Amino acid sequence: MRRSSALLLPVLVLILLGAGAWNANLRAATAPSRKNSSIVNATRLPSAAFAAMDTINPEHVRAHVRFLSDDLLEGRGTGQRGGDIAAQYMAAQFALYGLRPAGDNGTYMQKVPLVGITPLPDTRFWLVPEQGSAMELKPLEDYVAYDETQQRESDLDAEVVYVGYGIEAPEYNWDDYKGKDVKGKVLLVLVNEPPSEDESFFKGKALTYYGRWTYKYEEAARKGAVGAILIHKTDMASYPWEVVRNSNSGEKSYLRREGQPKLNVSSWIQLGVAQKLVASAGMDLDKMMADAQSRDFKPVTLPFKLKAHMVSKIRPFESNNVVAILPGSDRKLKDEAVTYTAHYDHLGIRPDMPGDNIYNGAQDNATGCGILLEIARAFGQAAQKPRRSIIFASVTAEEQGLLGSQYLGEHPPIPAGKITLDLNFDDVKPLGAPEEVEVSGAERTTFYPVVQATAKEFRLAIRPDARPEAGHYYRSDHFSLARVGIPSFSINEGMKFKGHDEAWGLEQDKEYTAKHYHQPSDEYHPTMDFTGDAAMARFGFALGWEAANLPHPIGWQKGDEFDTTRVKSAQ
Repeated sequence: MRRSSALLLPVLVLILLGAGAWNANLRAATAPSRKNSSIVNATRLPSAAFAAMDTINPEHVRAHVRFLSDDLLEGRGTGQRGGDIAAQYMAAQFALYGLRPAGDNGTYMQKVPLVGITPLPDTRFWLVPEQGSAMELKPLEDYVAYDETQQRESDLDAEVVYVGYGIEAPEYNWDDYKGKDVKGKVLLVLVNEPPSEDESFFKGKALTYYGRWTYKYEEAARKGAVGAILIHKTDMASYPWEVVRNSNSGEKSYLRREGQPKLNVSSWIQLGVAQKLVASAGMDLDKMMADAQSRDFKPVTLPFKLKAHMVSKIRPFESNNVVAILPGSDRKLKDEAVTYTAHYDHLGIRPDMPGDNIYNGAQDNATGCGILLEIARAFGQAAQKPRRSIIFASVTAEEQGLLGSQYLGEHPPIPAGKITLDLNFDDVKPLGAPEEVEVSGAERTTFYPVVQATAKEFRLAIRPDARPEAGHYYRSDHFSLARVGIPSFSINEGMKFKGHDEAWGLEQDKEYTAKHYHQPSDEYHPTMDFTGDAAMARFGFALGWEAANLPHPIGWQKGDEFDTTRVKSAQ
């Protein structure tokens, strides 16, 4: 366990003193080229906005990341001391920048009602075949499981039904349930969705929300199932078992809700466990997975049951979204807004784990918070304000399933129909100067031509999603706002950085995912280069300014899955 709290005082002093203490040479070196800047200034940004954007500094981002990922904050766990410190830090910065509070009761804090559920050692999990011995699974090694019903204790003894991908999608003429009554059953489900090269069928290689684990649980509960077991396969999930284990060990948070269907068991099992189980019943998992790729697939009642004794520690608590607003300058349009979002939470501290047990979350997502704060500072100090208002929201419980942004979307500071755009920042690599930008999902909005033009002005090639099969669009906080109709997407670097070829960037991304993502090793290092984070902040600033000054609100492309919701929210 690392302790570096002695470093915090000078970091905080520098932040509070302002930009004068920073290295001016480095700041000048990382600003857009004068030729490039003049294009932005001349075609899109007024001189006051350009001047504000030009103050965005990679060393400011570094200071925020350095503080937020320090051991003092204990991994910024949701509902934990370190997470609360992070929220207070974000609020203090917003106040320092002159932004008005937009949370509850005249504060920067929007209280998010949550309940923490921790599986206790008395929990037992057996898969019991009709013939032969029961297979008792080991927690974290073989499976992870939570009782979403928020009961302290519950018991299951239920048939297991294999439902393939567990998807019902009429628009794709796909139904894995085929009218099967699964009430009271436990569903065995594949992650991801049927593979395809056809973009008109589950968007081809790109993962839709139907492929996300959250959808699988939601649909199982809607169908009346009492449990769902997801089979983990690294290439299908797009991350290794370690990510599942680390994200589902210790306390997990849920929004406090009454009257909605919940699962007694929401779980994952290792691929090897699933193979062993179905083989014991004389079945072939590979064949079962292949069968699920056909529209003709029908649910299969398997010759075994799940028997589980779920014992949980229940902790009702509140966490906070941190919300601030910069009022717009136009008398009519100031009631509308552009929103910037970034989650401040991470996985916290695991006191029962030996060695380094702090999940510092430097890249995920102290980087996004640093960018959010730099954009907020630039807007706050601009001599001219945009026509629409600008909302800055640093949200909680993203790592728990986008809970903070879900609550923000359901309880926005202004009506969702009045929010013209959300720009989100999550996990922005501190690897140097980018030559590409990823804006996956922007093409789904009417704002995309502006995004293309701005990227060209910044000399950034727009890179298609490097891993569309991972479903990144549905895995970050912008998705929560898209679900309520707000045109939303995340901004991130691509894979090509100055001085390196694409292969280098892909290798850095691969190594991070395999060795550091959701691991204690996601820590701050002095060698990190925040040039790219500052570039993404400038790019995001320019886009937000443009969106805030457009004569008409931004919409979704006609026929997009969120277009109908947008139309309703705007009425």
